[in-house]
Amino acid sequence: MRRAAGLRRELRPRPADSPLVDLAGNDYLGLTRHPEVTRAGADACLRWGAGATGSRLVTGSTELHAELEAELADFTGFEAALVLASGYAANLAAVTALTGPGTLLVSDAANHASLIDGCRLSRATTEVVPHADPDAVAKALAGHDGQAVVVSDSVFSVDGDAAPLPALAAVCRTYGAGLLVDDAHGLGVLGEGGRGAVAAAGLAGAPDVVCTATLSKSLGTQGGVVLGPAVVIEHLVNAARTFIFDTGLAPAAAGSALAALRLLRREPERAARAHQVALAFHRGLTAAGLDATAPDACVVSVRAPSPEAAYDWAARCRSEGLAVGCFRPPSVPDGVSRLRLTARCDLTDDQIAAAVDVIDRTAPPGAVTGPRNRA
Repeated sequence: MRRAAGLRRELRPRPADSPLVDLAGNDYLGLTRHPEVTRAGADACLRWGAGATGSRLVTGSTELHAELEAELADFTGFEAALVLASGYAANLAAVTALTGPGTLLVSDAANHASLIDGCRLSRATTEVVPHADPDAVAKALAGHDGQAVVVSDSVFSVDGDAAPLPALAAVCRTYGAGLLVDDAHGLGVLGEGGRGAVAAAGLAGAPDVVCTATLSKSLGTQGGVVLGPAVVIEHLVNAARTFIFDTGLAPAAAGSALAALRLLRREPERAARAHQVALAFHRGLTAAGLDATAPDACVVSVRAPSPEAAYDWAARCRSEGLAVGCFRPPSVPDGVSRLRLTARCDLTDDQIAAAVDVIDRTAPPGAVTGPRNRA
């Protein structure tokens, strides 16, 4: 049934020396293989061991974890930080520990699955509102008397559009609600020097704002973080189940993330270049007549006429040396299957042009919506 509907997934292990140009991963700043980052991870592994050996509250917290948390908080402008084993775990921790029965959660319809699952596990009342619609958020909050939290991605992972964070914060403050923002696709790309979308919106460090992020995208490693007031972080240490009962982040990942963060501080131009690459993809694809979303950060998606067409299109791109993301239901709503491209700051102009050419030449019937311009 899944195969007939074009929805079957499969694992495709890649070799260490893959010849494909990667537009499918999330290594926005090109740091996953940076020698400073990989050396820091190797050194941390040799010094601290291959694993954290236990949960953070038992033996899994090292001095390296504390150093990483302090620098993440300082860089993003928050009072405190808590590092977890993944961005998914960070979202589950924040949503479930900060809410519960009697709380109203107002969730954007396009939020990431980790926020959706956090809402489900929280036992709070959840109201899903139309995408990027502060008026709908206000309407939901106006009908609730008790505690309320609004949850939203900062940059939505499929179409790459940014949430209206200043407007959401204003609505939250009107109704006394908290704001929880997943900045997975904003950290390292948006804001001054890549400090993130929350910082760019002037909300970092606010007492009513909590931010989550992943270390696996711009910072090129693995792990997640919750950022917010110190009192919130202290509460999570005592109440967040994905923190309390999960093994701590491996030292190699913590060491790599710390090195990547320090490199970003020294080379803030990486953030600006990554966004320039995304804009170049958008210009090239739209000039080819393809229905490509305008990027607010580093994600560009190109609509396909069906799940099957998206799958086959991605396969043709692979055969031409280009790895692209293929998003089909349930990752996206029915009727909006697409290729998802992620920009990297280390892509050359020639690689960008070649990638646009491959995507254009392999496009299925029905994908081209405007006049082609192959000049």
